[in-house]
This record gives sequence, structure tokens and C-alpha cells, in this order.
Amino acid sequence: MTYDAIVIGAGHHGLILATYMAKAGLKTLLTERRLTYGGGLNTVEATLPGFYHNLHSINHFHIEHTPWYRDLQLSEKVPYITPRYELGQAHRDGSALVFGRDLDETVANIARFSKKDAATFREWNAKAERITTDVFLPERYAEPLPAAEREALLGQHALGREFLDVCGRQPLEVVEELFENEHVRLLFLFKVSLFGTWLTDTLNKTSPMGSVIRAFDLKTGYQLCKGGSFNLARGLMERFIEAGGTYWNQCEIERIVVENGRATGIECADGRKAKASSFVASTVDVHQTFENFIGRDQLPEAMRRKVDDFKYTTWTLFGLHLALNEMPRFAAESFDPNIQLTQKWSIGADTMEELNAAHEDVKVNKVPEIIQFGAGPLSVLDPALAPKGKHVTYAWHVMPHNPDLGGRNFEDFKREFAEKIIDRWAEYCPNMTRDNILGRYVYTSHEYVQELPNMREGDIFMGALSGDQVMDRHFGYRTPIQGLYMAGSATHPGGAISGGAGYIVAGLVADELGIKKWWKTEDLRSRLASLGG
Repeated sequence: MTYDAIVIGAGHHGLILATYMAKAGLKTLLTERRLTYGGGLNTVEATLPGFYHNLHSINHFHIEHTPWYRDLQLSEKVPYITPRYELGQAHRDGSALVFGRDLDETVANIARFSKKDAATFREWNAKAERITTDVFLPERYAEPLPAAEREALLGQHALGREFLDVCGRQPLEVVEELFENEHVRLLFLFKVSLFGTWLTDTLNKTSPMGSVIRAFDLKTGYQLCKGGSFNLARGLMERFIEAGGTYWNQCEIERIVVENGRATGIECADGRKAKASSFVASTVDVHQTFENFIGRDQLPEAMRRKVDDFKYTTWTLFGLHLALNEMPRFAAESFDPNIQLTQKWSIGADTMEELNAAHEDVKVNKVPEIIQFGAGPLSVLDPALAPKGKHVTYAWHVMPHNPDLGGRNFEDFKREFAEKIIDRWAEYCPNMTRDNILGRYVYTSHEYVQELPNMREGDIFMGALSGDQVMDRHFGYRTPIQGLYMAGSATHPGGAISGGAGYIVAGLVADELGIKKWWKTEDLRSRLASLGG
């Protein structure tokens, strides 16, 4: 069976790339190892019937404004919720700090802790809104420019030079320099980081993608996919099928066929075979693609070194998903009632010292002693996730993949650590008693790497977001094998739900193979050059 294009992996990047190709008129095959599709876009009744839990991807950044959401007219199929309040942090002294979408309201909240920090936030917000619109978002959906060219273009303008200066510094250092109040520093670091951890990006020597600047922006932010994250995968799959695409599930790739240095098809473990006349694209991880599907013996020496040098994130997530009678209610609600309506909660770290303690523990492969985690009132914001009058929430805690348990059984450890999370939660939310909990489900890297082997050793990003692996230093869309492209999270803009890699590779392949685009792409060079306009 011959297709024009074959896309391996039906996560959101694969779905986006395959749909663009199918709508361009290419006979397109999309394959998936599992029975279901969507990758990290999974929503399941993990605790009790009628209680829907997003086990991986929960908070999606600015999805309604992405080019692929617009091009594929997904608003007709996949509605999103944009909560008014994005980030909240309760403290043991009964106070709370909330960042919302409204600048004046957020600045007033910060001013309750520090008038100086409030003024700093307002000043930098004006710069950040412009940089996010004209730099961060366009770069997120375009092939990165070479660093020297990017710096030259941005360096033409004062705002661009200021952005480059911040990008060249450690995010933690910038935050500590800009803000004086510890609570403000903590919540700002929570916003800079991904998934409520400061271990991503904030300790790197530089921040090439500009995460610190984006954290001042309030117009863009995280959203929730209505009814559960899987609905985004469902909408994408419906568009792919409508475009005439073919989908093979339970198709474990045995090898990518390479003939005379060119990728010409795939062979599945169950005997199915398919040829590709134009290209093959892999959205799975680097090592599966090149060691399992291709084989090291078919790679040039330089590519073998590149694969060997590719780095993965050195921490994982311990997930606790709860079905509840009532949503956690913060004692700090009397200080700021909007803490109850905030999309993402930072819980457990009241000081920078406490935050640093968790990082130090994970770094030396220890279970963190001080419990601190991200959470959120999901069913308050989206009642479709739970039966009427009931609720779902979650806790995501940073954890080593194989922590030193001192000889304890891992299942015992899971139960004990879940109890510690609940006890810590109750320090801030007195109603977090065992009677309030109807069901619980613990989901660690030991489980999710079985389901999603792309997340090697528990790496939810499928590649470390370190300064030497982002922007123009990402793994690369093109490969030494003609007709083989990489279009997953190892490439720019990296892990999490962005759709960037699938979208970018669709345009890149169209340009290189002479496929007529039915969509419009933006000229990144012109956009960066116009920053001062």
C-alpha cells in the first residue's frame, strides 16, 4: 500500500502535521502504537465513573490563538475555557497572592505584599505584552533563526535589546533582582516554570526562549480544554478523517524502511507495511526513532554522536488525582476569595528556602522532604469533569524517576507520599480531610513510561529544555536520511501542548517538496525586524 506521506505517532504534533498534509491533497497515513490516540492528551475516569481526570496535559498555553487552531477551524469542535484568574498561591499565615488576566487587579494584589514589586510588574508588563505578541508567539510557530541573525534583528530596537539581555541571564537571578518580596518571587517563579516546578528553565544559565519576559504578560496564558484534554485530540482526529486521512492504530513500528539513503516506508510488528512516495515523519522520541526504527548502523557517525548527546529532563512528576465531595477551600479565602477560582495553585512552599530544598533533594535522587506541588480547581472551572455537586482536582509533585526509597516497596511509597500530599494540602485547606475524598489515583513515571515510552525515564517533555537544546540548537526537523523528518517534542518549540513542531514541519515539508499550501505562514524575519515599528 502506497501513501504520499506517513506520520508516525498520533499525539497532537502528529495529528496536526497529518491533517495539514491531508488537506493539501496528499494521501496521508497516520500510525499509532496504542489503541487510542492523543499522546499526553488523555482524559480518563481514573478514580470513579463520571469523574474525568487529565492524567498528563491539563493547562494548555494560549491554544485558541495558535495558527493551527485557527487554520483547522477547531473552535467549531473544541471549545476552550480561559479562567479570569490564572495563578494563585496561599500562605500559611492566611494571606494569598493571585495573578489574573486584568493588569490593575493583579498589580493591586501584588501591592498588598510590596508596592515596589507592584510598580515593577506594571513597568515590565508593558514590555512583555509587546514582546509576547511580536517575538515569543511568532517564534513559537516558526523554524528558529540562527542565533546570530536573530540577535542582529532584535538588536536593531531598544525593546529587542532589552529582551536579549534578559534571555542571556539566569531566570532565577533576574527574578531575585527584580522583586523584593519572597511571596511575589515564589509565585513569579511558579509562572516562569512549566507545570508548577522551578526545575525547568529557571536554573539554566540563560533563557533563550524568554520565559521570564512571558511571565509578565497577562493577555496570553493558560487555558483549559472544555470537557477534558482528550477533546483536543478528538477534534484533531475528526479533522484528519474529514480531510481523507487514513489512521492505523495498534501499529507498533518495527522499522522505517531506508533504501539508498532515503526513507521509503514503514513495517509494523503485526505485518502491515506501507510505502511513502514523498516523506516519512516521526513524532516519537529521538532514541526510538533512530535506534529502534532506523538502526545505528544506518546512521552517519555525526548523527550517532548527536543521538548519544541528546539530553532528557532529569526529574519526573508524581501525580495524585482526586475525586472529591467538595473542592478544597483555602483558609486564605478570607484574604482573597479569588484563590478559589484560580486555574493553577502553588501549594506548600512559603519561602525560597523551602522551594530550594525540593530542588536539592531531587538533584541527589532523594524523595523531597518538604511537600510542595501544583494543583487546581478543575471542576469548578469546568463542571463537565465531575458529577453535579462533586469535584476533581490533582496534585503534581516533582520527583526523581527512581528515588532512593531506603529499601521500601514502591507501591508502599506511592501510598505514603500521597498521604503526605493530602496532609500538606490540609494545612492550607482545612476541608481536605479523608472524608472529603471519594477516590484517588496515583500516577507516577513508573506508570506513564509504560503507557507512553516516548517519555523516557519519566521525561514529560521528551527532551531537556536546556539552553543548548532549544531555539536554533533544538534536535532538528531534517535528518541525514532523505525524506525523513522529525516533528515531535525533541524539536522546537519543545515539550508540552503547543502544536508548534507539527505546524512548523507542515510548512517546511510543503516548501521543500513543492506542495501547494492551503494555509498562510508568517515571515519570522520580517516580524522580528518590525519590532520597533
